[in-house]
Amino acid sequence: MYLTGMAIAIAATLIVLWECDSAVSHRVAGSPLDESPAASRKAATTLTFTPTVTVTLPLVMRNAGGVDKWVLWTSGTQLRGANIYQRRVYPALDGTDFMGPGPVGPPYTQQDFDNLAAMGANYVNISHPGLFTETVPYTLDTGIQDNLDNLLEMIAQADMFAVITFRTGPGRSEFWTFWGEDNVSDPQEGWFAPSYYNNRVWGDQTAQDAWVEMWRYAAQRYKNNPIVVGYDLMCEPNSNEVGAYPLGDPLDVWDPEEFYTQYGGTLYDWNQLYPRITAAIREVDPNTPILIGGMAYSAIEWLPYLQPTNDSRTIYTVHQYEPFVYTHQEPPTLTNTYPGTFDADGDGSDDQVNKAWLDSLLSTIDTFTATNGVPVAVNEFGLMRWEPGADAFMDDQMDLLEQRGLNHALWLWETSWPPIQEEIDAFNFRHGPDPNNHTDVASSDLINVIKKYWARNTVRPSNIW
Repeated sequence: MYLTGMAIAIAATLIVLWECDSAVSHRVAGSPLDESPAASRKAATTLTFTPTVTVTLPLVMRNAGGVDKWVLWTSGTQLRGANIYQRRVYPALDGTDFMGPGPVGPPYTQQDFDNLAAMGANYVNISHPGLFTETVPYTLDTGIQDNLDNLLEMIAQADMFAVITFRTGPGRSEFWTFWGEDNVSDPQEGWFAPSYYNNRVWGDQTAQDAWVEMWRYAAQRYKNNPIVVGYDLMCEPNSNEVGAYPLGDPLDVWDPEEFYTQYGGTLYDWNQLYPRITAAIREVDPNTPILIGGMAYSAIEWLPYLQPTNDSRTIYTVHQYEPFVYTHQEPPTLTNTYPGTFDADGDGSDDQVNKAWLDSLLSTIDTFTATNGVPVAVNEFGLMRWEPGADAFMDDQMDLLEQRGLNHALWLWETSWPPIQEEIDAFNFRHGPDPNNHTDVASSDLINVIKKYWARNTVRPSNIW
């Protein structure tokens, strides 16, 4: 059952019907980390919001030993958790230990996941390299596959659900997320050569065909894994900025109307690729939910330009870091506060940035849901840990997500791997608000807010099958 346009609060016992047994960069020390989208987006218009209702959640069995995972996405906020981030290790850039021994890093341990579950989370969004190589002939990379299998085993042991998100794959390297950090664009701070860029997936039909086959293979492999509750087809599609570089020049188009007028229907257009991926998945796996985010790093502003497929088990997603000029301030310049008055959307005028501002921003989700009759999730959101008023910002935002009945995963549950702990921790809320502290703290206002919402989780793999 999907309740269109309603915010749903689950306050009843889950009923289970049994049928049978059941993005880290290696920069110079001390330099900041910016894993989330680099462009600011504008807030949406205001929409009157539907009052909260309470429902009983039935979980209907589907196939031997499994629940209908779709219900976890369509019956109010059921999944509350965090992203983990891994990328391919490049020894020439990363050295011998910064990202771990590879082929994927930084390493996560069972204790990392146990600690996440102990804090209350029941859901991990695995932001991970795709299973196929990034360069021709686009074949299975068994090292990447083994790493993902190991992560899923640890997450299952910690009694949490997982969504598999592919950051990379045929024709797409991890360096899309480090756009502009090469040593030509930034001769002083750049940490890699431009040759590491690979965005060919947006200009090469063969690469797009291989991306389709990668997901067909992945779905066949993971369709019977009981903790895998979703396939997120691509992390932050972004041809609007990077184009298909180095096949051509970057596009750098940030207005969705302009982008789709010029490039709609071309290989740059994500809307023509994800239906093909969806169809391939459904040939081998008719049941596992599919997650699709929009162009421009899945910004809320671009959500209305996603074209829903005819697949009845797809969730559409956004990544929410607005207002960027607040969530990504770096010390010592922390001038914007929450709540506060500042130019949040780059239009030259000050905005009153508060809960009402956030509600207006999120109203784009309400309109999309009501118009299309489809669910939406927020599988990335957050802010740097030292922002003034971070706890109030997170409290207001998480409350608004819960009112809408949206599942959510914050950025980031960082690994305990020591080099990362010491050097890259801007989004590691466990380190508290002091920029000079690089170890876990016992508590903080931000930690307490996150734990308050995660404490609402009631459903876990162990109690639904």
